[in-house]
This record gives sequence, C-alpha cells and structure tokens, in this order.
Amino acid sequence: MAASLTRRLVLGIYAAIIVVPLVVVVAGSFKTTQQLFRSPFGLPSSLAPTNYRTVLTDASMSTAFVNSVIVTGAAVALTLAIGSLASYGLARIPGWRGWVLYGFLVLGMAVPAQSNMIPQYVLFQNLGLLDSRVGLILIEIVAALPVAVFILTGFMRTLPRELFEAGLVDGAGPWRTYRSIALPVSLPSLAATAIFLFVIQWNDLLYPLLFIHDPTKTTLPLALLNFQGEFLTNYPLLFTGVIVASTPLVIAYVLLQRYFVAGMTAGSVKG
Repeated sequence: MAASLTRRLVLGIYAAIIVVPLVVVVAGSFKTTQQLFRSPFGLPSSLAPTNYRTVLTDASMSTAFVNSVIVTGAAVALTLAIGSLASYGLARIPGWRGWVLYGFLVLGMAVPAQSNMIPQYVLFQNLGLLDSRVGLILIEIVAALPVAVFILTGFMRTLPRELFEAGLVDGAGPWRTYRSIALPVSLPSLAATAIFLFVIQWNDLLYPLLFIHDPTKTTLPLALLNFQGEFLTNYPLLFTGVIVASTPLVIAYVLLQRYFVAGMTAGSVKG
C-alpha cells in the first residue's frame, strides 16, 4: 500500500512538472505582455487568437516554416536511407568486424556538437555552403546518422538469417534482399527512427544559428529568436510561436505512435 501511494505521488509530481509549464505556455499565448506579467499562472481574459494571427501572418515565420519543412523533410528521408543501408550492412557482417564498424559509427553520439563547430564552419565557408539549405541538410544528416544507425542496427540484427537465406536461394542479390526483405520487415523500426530524427532535426537551433545568416533561409527555431530582444522578450508571441512550431511534431507522433511503440519494443525479446 505504501509503495503504491509513493509511486502515485512520484508520478503525480512528475505529471505536474510537465503539465504546469504546458498550461502556462498555452494560456500565455492568448494573453498580452501586460496580462502575462500581471498573472502568469492565471487564465486569459479572452480566447481571441490575436497572437496566432500575428504569428501565422508574419512573412518571416511563413518563410521559416517552409525552410524547416524542406530541410527537415530532406534530412529525415536521406538519414533514413543512408542509415538503413549502413545498418543492413553492419547487421550482415559476421564476427567482430561488424561490431567494430558499428562502434565507430555510433561513437559519433558521444562527440559534443560544440567541439566541432569551428572546423565545420571553416569547412562550410571554404565549400561555399554557408547560408545554404543544402549545407544545412548535409550537417543535419551527419549529426543524426549515428542515432539512426544505433536504432536500426539493433533491430536488423534480430532478423532471422533464414529470411535472407531464402531470398538468396530465390536468386535475390544484396540490393534486392535489402529492398524487398529488410526494408518491409523493418517498417516499425524505421517509423520509430523517423520520429526521433524528425524531433531532433525540426527543433535544431545550433546548426541554423551557426551556418545561416540570410533571413530568407532561417528555420523555425531560429525565427523564434526574433521575439526575443536585448531588453524585452515578447513572451506571448514567443509562446504562440512555440505552439505553432510544435504542432507538426504532435501530429506526426499521433499518426505514427502505433509504429513508434512497435519499433521501440521490436527486438527486445527473442523467440
């Protein structure tokens, strides 16, 4: 009984830590700056979507939204394609060689992104990739690829070898086996990885802040900084922008949650 009450108390506190800031942000998006500072935890006096109208009609936010869709969509698709190919190869390499290559690729998750900023900036400057969506897509792929390889390799190693041997008997080569056997049975893991990549790359602020200076190439996280000034921050518009920017993430998770749960649990139990 005591353990159950303790568990409920801990879960209740954890839920409050998550829910209270969310309620403050949602309620604050319907307030003015004066109302927010006067009563930060109070309910808004009206539900007039003035802030949402301002954010959605802002040309810079519209441009940033389009840029985020282009960069994130291309980065997620290419990261999945490259990561699934690498994971398939690593899962099929027998013995210690596969584990060494796997460890080398996954080691990228242990390297702080900040430690590479100066050489990356110099490299991008020399290649003419500053203020470029292509450059931003490339760096997003490189940064997220270790995560994709880590998740997908763990799943593909659980696939029975008999499945691939049957394809080999039927005359399928490595590419045909990957395309017709490995990818279809890996859809749950691919969906789970896609959600992780989408969250990471959609919310990324570091690389756009480092490589993008042209206002027409900014992404949503970078555009949200426009609501923050040197002496005053327009928190109601900032809260509204955060909600607008988070909406695609919520929609993606709702649509893919079944695959997300299946992908995260796949391969955890053998047999």
